[in-house]
Amino acid sequence: MKSRDKLNQELRQTILSLPGVTERQNAGIHEDAFFVGRTMFMHIHGRGHCDIRLSKDDQKRVLAEGKARTHRWAPEAGYVAFIVDDEQDLEPAMDLIRLSHHHFAGNQGVLITEHQQD
Repeated sequence: MKSRDKLNQELRQTILSLPGVTERQNAGIHEDAFFVGRTMFMHIHGRGHCDIRLSKDDQKRVLAEGKARTHRWAPEAGYVAFIVDDEQDLEPAMDLIRLSHHHFAGNQGVLITEHQQD
């Protein structure tokens, strides 16, 4: 079983491998925020608490399917919450993060190849 620090490191590396993604630490109230272009599409609080911004349609679907939790403070902005507690949570988290990235990268014209979407 991986430690929470190790899981957090793996999660960050995978997020940063997405096309056009940059990380800004301490961006506003967010400990670690991830941007595509000028848009923050997700951030992590502590070790593994991911707040992920989705399109309104994706947010509605993901919540209805029970794949994420309602965000406490900014659900109207499309945010959902997902907690990475163990290794089994990494892939479902990345599915949501890729969904977000695809939406916001596409809106900004960041090149995403078919292979990078998988």
